[in-house]
Parts: sequence; C-alpha cells; structure tokens
Amino acid sequence: MAMEFLPTFAKNWYYSYCEYLQQSDPRVKNWPLMESLTPTLIISCLYLLVVYVGPKIMRSREALNLNRIMIIYNFCIVLLSFHMFRKVLMCAILANYSWTKCQSVVFSKDPNEFKMAEILWLYYFSKIIELLDTIFFILRKKESQITFLHVYHHASMMILWWLNVKWGAGGQAFFGPLCNSLIHVFMYLYYGLSALGPKYRKYTWWKKYMTTMQLTQFVIVIIHTILGLVYVGDCSYPTWMKWLLFFYMNSLLVLFMNFYRKAYQKKPKQQ
Repeated sequence: MAMEFLPTFAKNWYYSYCEYLQQSDPRVKNWPLMESLTPTLIISCLYLLVVYVGPKIMRSREALNLNRIMIIYNFCIVLLSFHMFRKVLMCAILANYSWTKCQSVVFSKDPNEFKMAEILWLYYFSKIIELLDTIFFILRKKESQITFLHVYHHASMMILWWLNVKWGAGGQAFFGPLCNSLIHVFMYLYYGLSALGPKYRKYTWWKKYMTTMQLTQFVIVIIHTILGLVYVGDCSYPTWMKWLLFFYMNSLLVLFMNFYRKAYQKKPKQQ
C-alpha cells in the first residue's frame, strides 16, 4: 500500500533495485550483515556521529592511557591482515586468476572460489573492526589525527566492500584486498612497535616510506582496474563495480598525495 503514494521515479528505482538484487551473489545472501546494505549504512552513520560527538565529550575529560590495548589490537590486525593476504594470494593462484585483464566472478561452490568469497567477506568485516582506530584517537584525545582523509576512508570502505562482496565476491575484486592487506601488515606493525615505547623506535625507521607504499598501492590497483575495463572479453564481473573502484581509488590517491605533500615536502626554510 505504501508504494502507491511514492512518485513514479521512486517506484521505478525501487523495482530496479529489487531486480538487480536478484543478480547478487547467492552464496553470501545469508552471511552476517550481507542480506541488506542497511546495517552497514547504520554502522557508517553511527561512526560519523561518534566522530562528531566523541571529541566534544572528551573535551572536559582526561585522555585515556590505552597503550596495552593498542599493542594487542595493532598486532592482532597485523596477523589478520597477513592471513587475508596469504589466503587471497593462494586462492587467486589456485583458481588461475588473471592479473592483467578482467577476471570473471563465479558464483559457485568450487573450493577456491568459495574460499575467495569467504576471505573477501572477512576483508569487508575487517573494515568495521578498523573503526576502532578512530575510537582510540578520540579516547586518547588525538583529534589532530582525525583528518578528513581518515574519516572518509573509514566511513566509506565498509560500504564499498559490502557492495563488492554482495555482487562480486571474487574475480576482479581480489586485487585490491591483496594489496591493501599487505600494506596493512606493515602499517599496523609500525603502530604496534610505536606503542611498545621509545626503545623500539629504532625498528620504525621505515615510517617515512609508509605513505609512499600506500600511494604505490593506489596506482597499482588503478592500473589493474583500467586493465579490467579495457581487456574485458567474456568477463562477467560487473562493469559498474570496476568504475566505482576506479573513481574511489583515484579519490584516495588525490587525498593521500595531498597528505604526503603537507607532511613530508617541507619548505626550503624549514629544511
């Protein structure tokens, strides 16, 4: 009955959405958080609310010492990231994935394809876990670390990867998580070593290369996505997902380049 009161364009959009929903990966339909985008959108909105309200609440409070918790958290993310990197790489090799052209997604129970779908779901869920990065900044009163880049990245990644898992849990989607998980091994290893204290600082000499590694990651993933758009053949991976990833990765590349310029390219006088 409620549909009768909606404008024609809204009804058409809704019917198109329902029709397209039928084309999603049937393997993931009953997996946690995968039936509808709504829970993920709610988590993202709650995250933005915490980013806005959290610092105001902490303004009149002492910063919390979360050193031990952060050590455990960071090294757990290192292990999780390495596990995801290893699994994605292994499944891609065993399933004979292409690295230079569009790779079809296969909605089957083939062991390698199904494991790939499972690990890409875990990658999506890891983006929800990583929201704790911001929570720790707020509780430690490190508001300067909560930049637009930081919030944009955390709030949007889980939505992007919900869409990826829903319509393409495998195929072309494997490459981004492969690169990102490897980068996160080094990134959270740096965070973990830093949390251990000054005596471990000598082991974090490679900090200045972290942003360069991230920029390189974006460029490589963009190139891989372009190859997937150009060399299509009979590839069944959704074209709209490739374009979405292309524009999203370019947005991150621009934001990280701006961060790199501000953080490391000092003026001559400062040098």
